[in-house]
Amino acid sequence: MVVGAGVSGLAAAHHLSRAGLSVTVLEAAPGAGGRMATEKVDGFRLDRTAPLLLSSYPELRRTPALAPLVLRPFSPAVLLHADGRLHPGPAAPAAFAGVRGTRGALTAVRALASVPRLPRAQGAVRAPRPGPLGTAADQSRLAAAWARLAATPPERLLARPELPAAQALADRGFPARAVDGLLRPLLTALLGDPALLTSSRSADLALRFFATGRLSLPEGGADTVPDLLAAALPPGTVRTGVRVLSLSTTSVTTAEHGELSCRAVLLATGARTAAELLPGLRVPGFHPVTVLHHTTDERPPLTGPALVLDADRSGPVSHTAVVSQVDPTRAPAGRALISSTVLGTPPAPAHLDATVRAQLARLYGTSTARWELLAVHHDSEAVPAMPAPHDPRRPVRLLAGLYVCGDHRDTSSVQGALHSARRAAHAVLKDLDACPAPLEEHFEAAA
Repeated sequence: MVVGAGVSGLAAAHHLSRAGLSVTVLEAAPGAGGRMATEKVDGFRLDRTAPLLLSSYPELRRTPALAPLVLRPFSPAVLLHADGRLHPGPAAPAAFAGVRGTRGALTAVRALASVPRLPRAQGAVRAPRPGPLGTAADQSRLAAAWARLAATPPERLLARPELPAAQALADRGFPARAVDGLLRPLLTALLGDPALLTSSRSADLALRFFATGRLSLPEGGADTVPDLLAAALPPGTVRTGVRVLSLSTTSVTTAEHGELSCRAVLLATGARTAAELLPGLRVPGFHPVTVLHHTTDERPPLTGPALVLDADRSGPVSHTAVVSQVDPTRAPAGRALISSTVLGTPPAPAHLDATVRAQLARLYGTSTARWELLAVHHDSEAVPAMPAPHDPRRPVRLLAGLYVCGDHRDTSSVQGALHSARRAAHAVLKDLDACPAPLEEHFEAAA
């Protein structure tokens, strides 16, 4: 029995079902998917928490049901808003086919990090200011650090001394200007942690995934991921609208159907619900996420699929994108969809849209007066906090017959949710002596 039909619970059920077990997934909500939900409004597809995926996530490849998943990539280079204007940031080394080593990474960074110069007043004589990535020497150091990070095995990253991410950045070989102008806003977007108190090991893994892959969105919306997982299960596996009141190693008690017997129970809810059902489980802190979706019938404020990071920290928006340029299926023809993410406690609801519009006007360099607000989605517990010290492999086996999984047992990402599910499924199969060799060999250590 699996309790919870979010990404982690559905993925665990998928692995168990493929191994030949009969699985039932119970979900209290009216539908499956958990936080990876997408609202459909007048032809728009609006993600509730707008998760950023990375094409280098190993679990996307190791979960067979996700083989049909289409990832729509962002541009290799992010756009950095610094000193009041947009600058092209560096592309990850993996974005350049055929480029190898530090020299190739340096070429990539220099090619994409050339800073546009403002016209100089006639007769003025002054040295151009360096952009958010610093001088040519800083960019060389940045390229070398990117290349080293991309080549470092995850096991070595997890063995490094652990510090808060903000404190550790200076020790990774990145130049100070690149830390403030690129890495802080990038990690803030990847981790959902504006203060960067996240464990440096988790931050290093996130940067490595970025260095070896592409930022992406699931085609059609975030709910494509749980929809694919659910579709791969036998018909009738997922039962929604079923509230679990208590559980043991051999049964689950529900409000609607009483006690249901089973051979094992896998708890795959969010961290708070898991602790309510199993007192003693730790409830972590959480990073709130608010997503605002705007649309306009005017010319899109960006013509490319770039992610814009606010290195100036000029307002509540951490990052924003013209999502319809990344994934055209998310907006009807003739309309642009702009999705923006506010991390932490948002401004008061009465002022939120006006404050965000003002910041977006600065970031995109255009008027937002005619933009229409389609939806505001707020989740106060969107991202489980991972402060140092953080164990990215928290036990998934509590007792023989009782297991738990979710991003709160691993890392706070879709990758973490999927990997935790696979670890938990492996533990169940091992205890039930039902794990065939073809599945076993896929459970090597994963980042």
